[in-house]
Amino acid sequence: MKNLKKFALSAVFAVISLSANAQFENVGSIEFPTSESGEAQQHFLRGVAILHSFGWEQAQEQFRAAQEIAPDFAMAYWGESLAYNHPLFSNMDSTEPRAALERLGPTAEIRMAKAPTAREQGFLKAVEILWGEGEIAERKLGYMEAMEDLYEAFPEDDEVAAFYALSILSARAVTPDRDLDNRLAIKAGTIALDMFTRRPNHPGAAHYTIHSFDDPIHAPLALEAAYRYAEIAPAVSHARHMPTHIFIQHGMWDLVSFNNQSAYDAARELWRPGQSMGDAIHALDWGQYGDLQKGDYEKARLWIDRIETMSTQGGFAEGGARGAAGAARANNTVALTKNRYIVDTEEWRTQDITEDSPDHEILATALSAYHMEDQATMQAAEQELNRRVADGADGFTAIMAKQVSGLLHAGMDHGDVAANFFNQAVEIITPMAPPRGSAQPIKPVFEMYGEVLNDLGRHADAIKQFEISLERMPNRPRSLLGMAQAQAATGNADVAGEYYQMLVNIWEGDEGFVAEARTYLAGNAGGGAE
Repeated sequence: MKNLKKFALSAVFAVISLSANAQFENVGSIEFPTSESGEAQQHFLRGVAILHSFGWEQAQEQFRAAQEIAPDFAMAYWGESLAYNHPLFSNMDSTEPRAALERLGPTAEIRMAKAPTAREQGFLKAVEILWGEGEIAERKLGYMEAMEDLYEAFPEDDEVAAFYALSILSARAVTPDRDLDNRLAIKAGTIALDMFTRRPNHPGAAHYTIHSFDDPIHAPLALEAAYRYAEIAPAVSHARHMPTHIFIQHGMWDLVSFNNQSAYDAARELWRPGQSMGDAIHALDWGQYGDLQKGDYEKARLWIDRIETMSTQGGFAEGGARGAAGAARANNTVALTKNRYIVDTEEWRTQDITEDSPDHEILATALSAYHMEDQATMQAAEQELNRRVADGADGFTAIMAKQVSGLLHAGMDHGDVAANFFNQAVEIITPMAPPRGSAQPIKPVFEMYGEVLNDLGRHADAIKQFEISLERMPNRPRSLLGMAQAQAATGNADVAGEYYQMLVNIWEGDEGFVAEARTYLAGNAGGGAE
């Protein structure tokens, strides 16, 4: 079934890539009546459909085309204002959205007068709050409340429901309360999943279902939406990438690789040297992660080459603040993919540690030093990360600092001290949001803890850590390997065989631990691997 689905998707994507004009076709099905009609309305509908898939530049073009035909079409400016920022990020730049609205009219009162219906006025009122004065958290919450009012006024309107669900998800980005974050996700997901059940070709319904349930516990609720979404809007790169949020939560590495390759192809077709890397960033990052987890190291290196090529051709220097931010993001992704490659392939190498070294590079270097028995480098890594924590860094920096300290003391055979540092890392990460997407830190805490406990001969304790690791990130091969080794060391031959078999089933490479798995299965589980 999976291969048939992959074949079907391949056929769709092959057709889409035949023509550059196809970028505004195959974007899903929506019904969004407005006070306009004719060609302006058609551009608007395409723009909204693309907006539901976060195809920012493609959507901007459609809304501007509608504005050229109908200069007072308020909803075309509403749509454009939403097409400049990722709504799920905690920071949003209001400069371009405000400029778009000001082209409709210089004041909110004048703009509102150009929205002839109560429904259109409700949409416009909401973005006036979102792009108005005040802190972003206050504006996002106000936007959500305005969309809630509109939803209560038009409870049968699917477009109101879709944008209300998205406003709830957007408010999550500025919500520090974990319990409230979960409640908001469930609320948005309930709305989106209901829409998806009724309107399986609506791009927003599938998209927002995926975002709402993007965590290890709720991901099964979004699996069907993940399978459908790339088929709904294949003209938009993000729609091809987005299902991998759920495929990663299920450890479906073939589909993580396949969908991100497809998303990269779509983004690359639209991209020109000198432009922002845009939608290609996620595909390059997550595609490499998927290929590393399925053992395709050659493809994992190709992703690094691709992102280096695009980043050097990006022309970010001429792009002002936005260009500088894009360049920083591209450079960070280049470094991230290189250091992730070191960690996941275990091709150990140390790098100079400086004040400018990214946190993940320091962690990769420390882990390499641990395996190379280089205590001095581990001490330098610990010192630099602790300095950053003392200077106010928290979150994942603090976690990595504890991981490095744990490695350092494990390397000195200070087992209890090492375990104490890893327990501190666990205490920091446990209250945080569950893992979404590629591993963060690049060597997951519970996986590293389990491996170190195996090294220290504490196999029963290691099993507990690998159980948590695999609950949080199913089918990660290094966690499967560590669990199999720990079970074998404690005499649980049948259970060890189950984990070795899982590892063989997902792995495409021929690395030593696959040979280890096959040897174990042949000698201890009554036969060879399939």
